[in-house]
Amino acid sequence: MTTPGDRHGFVTGGTWCADHNKLVERWPGEEDLVIIHEEETRGGGSACNLAIDIRRLDPDMPVATIGLLGDDADGHTLVRQAGAEGLDCAGLMMLPDRRTTFTDAFTAQDTGRRTHFYHPGTSGDLTPDHFDFSTSSARILHLGLPGLHAQMDAPWGDDPNGWVTVLKAARAAGLKTNFEMCSLPAEGLHRIMSPCVAHLDYLIVNEFEIAAIAGRPIGLGQDADIDACLANALTVLDSGAMELVIVHFPGGAVAATRQGARAVTPSVKMPPDDIKGPNGAGDAFAAGALYAVHQGWELDRVLELAHAAAAASMRHIGTTDAMMGWSDCLALAGEYGWRPAPG
Repeated sequence: MTTPGDRHGFVTGGTWCADHNKLVERWPGEEDLVIIHEEETRGGGSACNLAIDIRRLDPDMPVATIGLLGDDADGHTLVRQAGAEGLDCAGLMMLPDRRTTFTDAFTAQDTGRRTHFYHPGTSGDLTPDHFDFSTSSARILHLGLPGLHAQMDAPWGDDPNGWVTVLKAARAAGLKTNFEMCSLPAEGLHRIMSPCVAHLDYLIVNEFEIAAIAGRPIGLGQDADIDACLANALTVLDSGAMELVIVHFPGGAVAATRQGARAVTPSVKMPPDDIKGPNGAGDAFAAGALYAVHQGWELDRVLELAHAAAAASMRHIGTTDAMMGWSDCLALAGEYGWRPAPG
């Protein structure tokens, strides 16, 4: 087994989907009509987005990925995109006679809010048997998305769900683990995540997700309470094995480590006209944070790059199109400036 000091790079696993992105003038009511200003198909899902974001942040960083695609037009589009980004796609399998997972993602130009219509497709076929870390020399596994993979969400062997099985296997092989989620109903998030936290090294989530995991659910879209975010982060940190918990929200982020470090930072003050869509902002934030952690940066700098990467991402309706090198992201954030400190 590769020793911890020799490990380098990332493995992403789980959700690969085709994002059918549409920028519309506004979100319509029933039987209404709106204009589509832009339309494109790009790779999406946590495994796809973070893999590409890391490669954009640092083209020399090795990134492998694990997931399932259908042998269809969307699947071939994603394979071409993965290859063009320099990903190790040995674990990205294409299934015959199956529909690639896809999302119709609508971003309303007037509000910046996004709405998703999701088709599970091949995501329902993914199981722990598709994950093999025996020959991996990567340092960090980024896994997701719970709630969107029927067999992974269900019990597997003696484990409460397949995510636990994969996380345990990754840690046994010597990898650090991070788990991403989407904003499912709070009860479902808590049920799936509770048995997983004992097998995580890092957790990077938003204010809704950390509240659900901590057992103190809040409403979607509710303004972030900084003290509550930090309290929830500490509750989850104490309940699991994580070295680091980060909670992000539109105005900033809070972070807590097992060694007792705490940080609260503002987000980038982007000009509204430069914001094209938030579809990839959460993945970009996680990519910036995990890259900085991988490189051994201090906690404040981890959050700074995370915010800068998220800001870079939002300049395009696609999830990864606007991502660039880490130093360019930081320079962009410097040009835009920073919001007032949250609190």
